[in-house]
Amino acid sequence: MTAVLALLALAGCATGPSLENQGEVTGSPGDSRHLTIGSAGFTESDLLAQMYALLLEEAGYSTKILAVTNREIYEPALENGQIDVVPEYAATFADWLNAKANGPDAPTVGSPDLTTTMTALRGLAAPRGLTVLDPGRAVDQNAFAVTRGYAAEHGLKTLSDLGAAKLPVRLAAGDECVQRPYCAPGLRETYGIDITHVDPKGVGTTPAKQAVQSGQDQMVLTTSTDGTLDEFGLVLLADDKDLQNADHIVPVVNHSRAGSEGVTEALDRLNTVLTTADLAALNEQVDSWRRLPEDVARNYLQEKGLIRAE
Repeated sequence: MTAVLALLALAGCATGPSLENQGEVTGSPGDSRHLTIGSAGFTESDLLAQMYALLLEEAGYSTKILAVTNREIYEPALENGQIDVVPEYAATFADWLNAKANGPDAPTVGSPDLTTTMTALRGLAAPRGLTVLDPGRAVDQNAFAVTRGYAAEHGLKTLSDLGAAKLPVRLAAGDECVQRPYCAPGLRETYGIDITHVDPKGVGTTPAKQAVQSGQDQMVLTTSTDGTLDEFGLVLLADDKDLQNADHIVPVVNHSRAGSEGVTEALDRLNTVLTTADLAALNEQVDSWRRLPEDVARNYLQEKGLIRAE
């Protein structure tokens, strides 16, 4: 609790490096042997933080994990070195840093194109003393699911299929879906889907999935790594025209403490292994099977040969 309170105090006064100190990311990268891994406090972030910690420990670092549920708190702590490493999402974090730097009304910089997104993200992170490591294969982005029966009945595998089917669709999602370009407007404009109503039950919530399961709604907004879809008999429709931004998982580190080759090499080992499907399965083990994130993370890394078995 003390560490969390300290971060709360820090966030109240921290706004990132002063203008005269910005750009210090060009200094020598730090290699602290004692690293704090930040987690945003939800299942997937906890799993990623555990994997980062285990990979770093395998490489000879000592680690501790600190759960801080609010990006407004943990990002300043990352800048100031109270947190050294955080798992983030490329497009979402790019847009967040852009709004922080240029105001809430600044045009978004996240893109469906990963290269464009990473260029923007690294450009925004560097002046704050942050280094964004390479993205991995796993992507956690907005996704849309229907029941298996509905998909089979209408021959649906992609969102384009749903648009071509000309079916009226009630969509279970958050309130903001009515206006967000990635949601109802984008589904209409990009895919030609006839969204007749947005049922405000939240993003990937149990009531939202139950509404689709029961037939009250036809589709639900969730995420590509949702590990509970099988419980509700739901399947994802592929975003085959790339409506969603490139929210690939990326480690972000404090350059002056954790910008070394040792940290980069340790975390990069996960990039070619962890897939979106893997991450969804790991989330399921925690959310549905009630296993501990640290046990799930350790077993996965051992199975993939990334850390030694105990």
